[in-house]
Amino acid sequence: MTINFSKKWIKLSLHILVWVVLITLPYIINVNRSRPPHPLSSYEETQFLRLNFISYFYWIAIFYLNSKVLIPSFFYRKKYLWYGLSFVACLLLAITVHSILFHILLPDFNFNLGRTLWFNTPTFLLTIAASTAFTMISDRISEEKRSLQREQENMKTELSFLRSQISPHFIFNVLNNIVALVRLKSNELEPTVMKLSGLMQYMLYETDEEKVSIKTETEYLQAYIDLQKQRFGKKVEIETNMHIESEFDEIEPMLLIPFIENAFKHGVGMIENPKIFVDLKTEDEQLTFIVRNKFSTDENEVKDAASGIGLSNVSRRLNLLYGKNHQLEIEKKDAWFNVHLTIKLTL
Repeated sequence: MTINFSKKWIKLSLHILVWVVLITLPYIINVNRSRPPHPLSSYEETQFLRLNFISYFYWIAIFYLNSKVLIPSFFYRKKYLWYGLSFVACLLLAITVHSILFHILLPDFNFNLGRTLWFNTPTFLLTIAASTAFTMISDRISEEKRSLQREQENMKTELSFLRSQISPHFIFNVLNNIVALVRLKSNELEPTVMKLSGLMQYMLYETDEEKVSIKTETEYLQAYIDLQKQRFGKKVEIETNMHIESEFDEIEPMLLIPFIENAFKHGVGMIENPKIFVDLKTEDEQLTFIVRNKFSTDENEVKDAASGIGLSNVSRRLNLLYGKNHQLEIEKKDAWFNVHLTIKLTL
């Protein structure tokens, strides 16, 4: 509310400034031509001042007529002939109104058309020029704002879509964890279900926020990894190292989980001595995230139809959210799949 009020005052002040310039400049330029050559009485001086004061109003009318009607109706639609005719009509109208006022206020003076044109034409041209420049600049600013709003809305929509594509994959992993624990009849089933409930709550509710704290996101990642450790036991070597320098740093929710999901999806199974390493740290307002996992080099292995979708999505999200303020390197080397991500957290 305060911001909108401030903007209105700025706009009003700009209009006032424009009119101060338009009103004073012609009289500075034509200071010796705005009066008859002979001295004036105090009454005549007063009448000329009244005439000039009243003339301000039809200059203002022409300013906004050009801005609100002529430019949108003719100039923007490239009807330049009609705009030119309207231009001339406005000048003739202004001179006609001026002559009528002159005869009413100064009946003892002879109306001089040449002097009137000499004095009023510069004011008219300046009014039209200022009106045209003001309108075009204002319209350009408004269009840029609308374009920026459209881009932001499109970006929000695309990010929501990309985030929603990650969620079903996570749900399948959650269900697999529950099934595995039920089959094992593990005593850890109840606390695990509670932990899963917390993760689901985070995914369904807290991820609606644009950003979450690094601490919250890290706890989510660690909980997911802990559940995977329970699922695989000693079959998979899992090593994690997470160090957060500041709990006040923020990041977009569920931005890092696809890399860990991918590691568990493709780093276990028919792989000899499967290993997964996760390293996350923040330092000097920069996040460094590394995920490494072994993968199968067997070209005949049947791959999941959804393979790679998660990483493609998160790469797209990173480009939309951070642009040049992030660097993502993904490499396959010596039967290892390596992800190295750095993000500048303060933009």
